[in-house]
Amino acid sequence: MWSTTSRPVFRRFVGAVVVGVALAATSGCTVPVDAVAGISVTGDGHLLGVMMVCGHQIDGATLYVDSDDVDKQVTVGSWTADRPLTAGLATWPLDSPATGWAATRSLAPLTAKTSYVLYGWTKDDSWSSSSVFFTLADRDRLTPGKVRYANISDNGDESAITVSIAEFKTRACPNT
Repeated sequence: MWSTTSRPVFRRFVGAVVVGVALAATSGCTVPVDAVAGISVTGDGHLLGVMMVCGHQIDGATLYVDSDDVDKQVTVGSWTADRPLTAGLATWPLDSPATGWAATRSLAPLTAKTSYVLYGWTKDDSWSSSSVFFTLADRDRLTPGKVRYANISDNGDESAITVSIAEFKTRACPNT
């Protein structure tokens, strides 16, 4: 049986496939972001995780020590929701048991002059949240009803801002 495809066309096709595979293998893949992580505090100063899920789901959250050195990014707390969080707002105390949440790693004591990061994730790595960076000094400046989160401007610049929970609910998901 004879093929109707010419050799030059076939070679170009094979070459395009090889280039595509090479590009896919060398490019960094990231988990798509569809939620926004934040922090708040209770009336008695306890740290709260805050998660605004924009449209898909988040299964849990992890708090770790921020570091450019991956070996120094130590997890200091991790929580799994009893049911996947779907579109909307969720909050939970980070330092005590919470209804609807299981601590997969109880919160370790936080220390001054250390930068922490909270982010949300899914068990299958299909979705994630943006991260919020903070120190104990940032936490101490929070008041109940306020949320600190990373705001991404229209030009892509990221900065930490603090807003009311109501404003967080309306601003955190830019396309909703």
